[in-house]
Amino acid sequence: MKGLSGAETLLRVLCAMGVERIFASPGSDWAPLWEALAKLHWPDVPQYLSTRHEETAVGMATGYAKATGKLPALVLHTTVGALHATMGVRAALHERIPMVVLAGESIGFAEGTHSVMGRQWLRLLTDVGGPARLMEHCVKWSFGLNASVILPHTVQRACQLAMAAPKGPVFVSVPTEFLMEAMSADAPPAVLAVPPSAQPAAIEDLARVLSEAKNPVIVTEEAGKSTSAVQSLVAVAELLGAPVLDAWQPYYVNFPRDHPLYGGVVAEDMEEVLREADLVFLVEAVAPWHPPSALPGPRTRVVVLGEEPLHSNLPFWGFRTDLIVAGELDASLAALVEQLKKAVPSSSRKASIERWRGRHEKRRNELRAQARAAGEKNTIDNRWVGHSLNELMPPDAIFVDETITHRLDVVRLLDRLQPGSFFETSYGGLGMGLGMALGIKHALPERTVIMAIGDGAFHYNPVPASFGASQEHRLPLLILLFDNAGYLSQKGDVVKEYPNGNAVRTKKFAGTSIEPKPDYVALARAFGGHGEKVEKPGELRPALLRGFQSVAKGQLALVHLVLEPVNP
Repeated sequence: MKGLSGAETLLRVLCAMGVERIFASPGSDWAPLWEALAKLHWPDVPQYLSTRHEETAVGMATGYAKATGKLPALVLHTTVGALHATMGVRAALHERIPMVVLAGESIGFAEGTHSVMGRQWLRLLTDVGGPARLMEHCVKWSFGLNASVILPHTVQRACQLAMAAPKGPVFVSVPTEFLMEAMSADAPPAVLAVPPSAQPAAIEDLARVLSEAKNPVIVTEEAGKSTSAVQSLVAVAELLGAPVLDAWQPYYVNFPRDHPLYGGVVAEDMEEVLREADLVFLVEAVAPWHPPSALPGPRTRVVVLGEEPLHSNLPFWGFRTDLIVAGELDASLAALVEQLKKAVPSSSRKASIERWRGRHEKRRNELRAQARAAGEKNTIDNRWVGHSLNELMPPDAIFVDETITHRLDVVRLLDRLQPGSFFETSYGGLGMGLGMALGIKHALPERTVIMAIGDGAFHYNPVPASFGASQEHRLPLLILLFDNAGYLSQKGDVVKEYPNGNAVRTKKFAGTSIEPKPDYVALARAFGGHGEKVEKPGELRPALLRGFQSVAKGQLALVHLVLEPVNP
């Protein structure tokens, strides 16, 4: 790479470290990179996908990383672009999604040899400490490149750090002046770090404690990030005869939802199960229930397995623990299965499995009956949507969710979803859903991607930029817009905290209505998409089928679902 421009070197180092995609937004600081991209092409350098908003770009990078496990790069427009992307980058930090985030800056301000730097830099785009200082709290590692000679190695190291456990975003600000220089040094050979596995003795202790339990329950939140980890978790559950519950806000399909040991989501109807358990096994569960002190029972042991089980990026965690084992989940669960096979007779848990099979079928039948009854109402009900979608969606469909208050009603009924087919988007903030769905569709173009989004969340998303990316990059989505004309979560907090207060008495809930209501269907049509409005339960299934047909033809589809309003 010696003798190449800094921009060419940047692209080649990223490619050498396994980066296949760059997600970007426009700006005035990457001219050397764009010049290099006119010369170099995929697969010699990463494929470059431009979007029209930073939140769309970071959402696409996140979705791509979730769907593939690969490391993406994110190219942003200096400080202002980084600030636009901050919410999504912070979400990646907390969810341990790897990405290399790059932002441009100027260090010469058109003085000296690099006179091309425009006047906007000195007046509008400069901050003391540069972009790297602003991003420190949202990434694992942040560095402002301060010498061109270390550019190759710095980019290389950024890739290594992003993929090292715990994975997450890293940030490098790259002066445009360095991208224009010829490199005087090569990057040394480098590889990604092997993720740490749990110590064999720790796995043996964990297996012993689990095998001694008479009534164990497993709770997980993010095991489904890896489909192979899910396979091992199924084996663990079957060996123990233990039901598996999703934490109150699952982010993946963590356990096959049609398996007899799947117990559903930790909610009020399952809390008694946790209180009765003599052991709760938390598997990659950050916040399995709330508040932390609420569950389980006082005599219940709690054991934990996770890549970073102490969650050092949180100011408070608060869950009681009796044994904590740290290790990469795939290898750790596989090792645990082998230890449990030695410790637990294969026939000893059959009665427990059959007992839970009965509970599982009863729960599924009750949910279906409730959904069918909801289909007889005059207005569209979330449960009817979930039930209809479960029956009509293609077998390989992927479901991406940003619905918040509608989530459980819908997700509980999607028992045909397999591991690797469900992704939650709202990790601390709304506005990433459309971008994430687009990134998943880009990663898995042959699969149907369904995006469920509430009208409140929809307004946080950069809709024109996201619909534009769908059209430009040929990434058709089926978008289900759940429209209750307001912010139910916001209203619900007021009712819960002040049940006899002024707001309840006067029915004046400030800021909870979305009025006047926009023509959502017209937005889809403006970008060459299909759109239709559904107001009655009987209209739903034909509309869904038309939506699937549009997506199959390569066309964005938006189905506007009119629900009961937050404020009737």
